Amino acid sequence: MSQRVTPRSFLTSHLRTRAAVLAAGMGVTAVVGAGIAAAADTKAVTGNTAKAVQAQADAQAKAAETKTAEVKKTAEVKKTAEVKKAAKAKKPAQPAKKKASWVDPVEQYTISATYAQAGGMWQSAHSGQDFAVPNGTEVKATHGGTVVKAGGNGAGDGPAYGNAVVINHGNGAYSQYAHLSQVNVQPGQVVKTGQKIALSGNTGNSSGPHLHFEIRTGANYGSAIDPVKFLRGKGVQF
Repeated sequence: MSQRVTPRSFLTSHLRTRAAVLAAGMGVTAVVGAGIAAAADTKAVTGNTAKAVQAQADAQAKAAETKTAEVKKTAEVKKTAEVKKAAKAKKPAQPAKKKASWVDPVEQYTISATYAQAGGMWQSAHSGQDFAVPNGTEVKATHGGTVVKAGGNGAGDGPAYGNAVVINHGNGAYSQYAHLSQVNVQPGQVVKTGQKIALSGNTGNSSGPHLHFEIRTGANYGSAIDPVKFLRGKGVQF
């Protein structure tokens, strides 16, 4: 029986074909692997981009909320200011406090001898109101007017008064201040209510530092009236 012999050319062709198929298979595998890797990279990039976009959106939303809150706060402050302004506009204006027309001649005093009080220290009854104050206490004009007498010897009313001042207030009203340690005005000088005119003292017929105060209907001694009653009628309280 004869043996069949395969030609060498056939074997060579077969091997080449098989090698080509294997190479093609490996190429396909490589291509598929590369595609999978590329897809994975694309997915990672897409995820990072989405996170960045979301973060930007969150930041913008927060900024918008902050701006809205600021605008709201500004509006509330403005509204409050407008309400206060409107309330102030509606509130009636308070009249200016009227200055006192007549005042006490001294402050922080103790009332001692009173008007018409009897006693051996006076020629007759006491002609004024005494205010016990320390020596050198500021003496003020009880009302505006013109100084008509000022100086020693009771300003012409006698040594018993010591240093004295008399002011004409008009309408038949005069005030007299006596036993002064210092006189700070002169005849003819115009003074205002509450203006300093002298310092209290213990000159003349005096038993201690005090201010002797009179209200008169004339400039000279002998025309005195009750000074407390007069000043109370002017709104001054003792």
